[in-house]
Amino acid sequence: MKKIMLFCMALIFLAGCGKKEEIPKMLNVDLAVDPTQGKVNEPVKFQAKVTYGDEVVTDADDVSFEIWLANSDDHDKIAVKHKGNGIYELEKAFDEEGTYYVYAHVTARDMHNMPKKEFVIGKPSTPEKNGGKKEMDEMNDEEMK
Repeated sequence: MKKIMLFCMALIFLAGCGKKEEIPKMLNVDLAVDPTQGKVNEPVKFQAKVTYGDEVVTDADDVSFEIWLANSDDHDKIAVKHKGNGIYELEKAFDEEGTYYVYAHVTARDMHNMPKKEFVIGKPSTPEKNGGKKEMDEMNDEEMK
């Protein structure tokens, strides 16, 4: 009986040592807005540096920037292409002063990430309540449909 138990324990031990599980990687998106305090009719640069674990993502399925003026229902969603070294970039000028927001919508490696940044053109306007939480909830509802 002892031999059978030792044999079973050895099998369990060997089975546990065999195949190691790989730690899942995350889709990371580092969103940058330059400058964060811009001027009317001057270009603002939006960059999303996309990585999957330590790997630079040059072939994302979809990358777009959603940009809007605070408290506005009018959102611009602009598709962007890879510029090099995992960076997806857009330059855009604004003809109206105020507080703006940008979401980087990134889909790659069967994952989606959408970081958000606030920036100002000219004089700031009234920011969104709850830091734009309402818009986030509405977007998530739309993407689920």
